Amino acid sequence: MKIESISLHNFKVFQNIEIRDIPPFAVFVGANGAGKSTLFDVFGFLKDCLTYNVTRALQVRGGFHEVVSRGHRNESIAIEIQYRLPINDKNRLVTYRIEIALINNRPAIVRELLRYKRSSYGSPYHFLDFSHGRGYAITNEEDFDKPDEKLDREEQDLGAQDILAIKGLGQFQKFKAANALRQTIENWHVSDFHISAARGAKDAIGEYEHLSASGDNLQRVAKNLLENHRDVYDAIVAAMKRRVPGVTDITPEETVDGRLVLQFGNASFKDPFIDRYVSDGTLKMFAYLVLLYDPRPHPFLCVEEPENQLYPLLLGELAEEFRLYAEKGGQVMVSSHSPDFLNAVELDEVFWLEKGENGFTRILRARDNAQIAAYMKDGDRMGELWKQGFFGKVAPR
Repeated sequence: MKIESISLHNFKVFQNIEIRDIPPFAVFVGANGAGKSTLFDVFGFLKDCLTYNVTRALQVRGGFHEVVSRGHRNESIAIEIQYRLPINDKNRLVTYRIEIALINNRPAIVRELLRYKRSSYGSPYHFLDFSHGRGYAITNEEDFDKPDEKLDREEQDLGAQDILAIKGLGQFQKFKAANALRQTIENWHVSDFHISAARGAKDAIGEYEHLSASGDNLQRVAKNLLENHRDVYDAIVAAMKRRVPGVTDITPEETVDGRLVLQFGNASFKDPFIDRYVSDGTLKMFAYLVLLYDPRPHPFLCVEEPENQLYPLLLGELAEEFRLYAEKGGQVMVSSHSPDFLNAVELDEVFWLEKGENGFTRILRARDNAQIAAYMKDGDRMGELWKQGFFGKVAPR
């Protein structure tokens, strides 16, 4: 699944925005408070809505009145994503939309739609349509050639107004588009990496298949890769040797009390360093490589400010690792404040966020700026153009 467009209405600083033709690797820059974290939180919000319910997803963000755009508290919040999904051997453009409002002072999903075209012509067909916890879904989506009245609708009552229809229906294969969307959102990785969470001895028992959002299971994931995916682990260590001078080996070791630590070999010293004492940048680079070399990769990654704690010369190589991940079939969105990181990014991959006079944020694209496009064609680098003030009201200062 590849997200092609995002539309937001009344979601915090995004009163009304649309991002179209999103590339597999996209980088967003902007001043503090412009909305980069808010943009990425859209995906975290959708995942929380699916994992729990809309009420809880709003509560952890301060409630409906803190999420709805200022001055629009009596209106609904709307999120719409369009994505490509193979259905019946065709790569179809699917639209998923939810609208959330306060009804009798309680959050409710006033509309949830999932639609796509059955052919090259005509309007998109609603394969899932719910309002206030009630609606229908089509159970024979594969019967594209049948007229509308021949498609089988299954009416459903979810029993609550704050539960996504794709949460329940997405458990069943007969609701193909809902099932695929649910599985995809469940596997999104919205990074909230913390060096402090990744350091130190960790319990040997716990989640080990994928790196967690905070990175607090790094040791367990590394051990699993070493024992069950040795080729992948060797590739990660080889990449670390190229990226971080002095690193010779990385080994997850069990302590006498049954916990796990990472040991980093160094060419200058006989004894390895445990992860508690290696540099922030070394540990963070290893964590990113573990994430990017996952043998069962996430379909979608959101990573905020990966440049923190990393030496500037490593940023170009990290950008290339993100791009390689996208080229292999994933999709990556990154926010950054670093001109060094941006220097490794291409014209088509860059967006910037800036506040308008009304206090809400708009999103612009570098390729749509004729001057930036001309300079890039002549060999300039994106980060240098950013430093020189070509990104509208946004500057890395």
